[in-house]
Amino acid sequence: MAEMIIRPTVKFIYVGYVATIVAIGGIVAAVGRLEWPTWVAWASLVLILWPIKRHVGNRLMKMTILDDKLRYESGALGKTTRTILISRVQNLTVHQTIGQRIFGVGDLSIETAGESSRLTIPSIDRPQEVADHIQERSAASPGQTRSAGTAGSS
Repeated sequence: MAEMIIRPTVKFIYVGYVATIVAIGGIVAAVGRLEWPTWVAWASLVLILWPIKRHVGNRLMKMTILDDKLRYESGALGKTTRTILISRVQNLTVHQTIGQRIFGVGDLSIETAGESSRLTIPSIDRPQEVADHIQERSAASPGQTRSAGTAGSS
């Protein structure tokens, strides 16, 4: 079966780009001159850097679902990779705030056997479908002694 790559959603980042462009347009309209003061250019640069920074950070985080393992990677220069055997997945929890539910995104938490830590992937699209996919893989894994459970959105 082909691998599945999950990344945090960019829906909210696109909203940030639109808000930034509207703000820059408002600043330019308020100044209303053919020659803008230097501060307008600097303010525009600072405003546009905010969604760009969030977009780059978002793209540097991903989870890959393979046949027998999950691989979670984050970072650019200093990269962290965490690999989890699907057969060790004990619990999958989907948490959605009301705002996330409106946009069809949510946070997915994965708990594994023998570990006290939890891996949470924030703001992914269709989180319950991803949790169900992982649970199906976990149940089909050889050597699985206990099936993974999923908790619905709260």
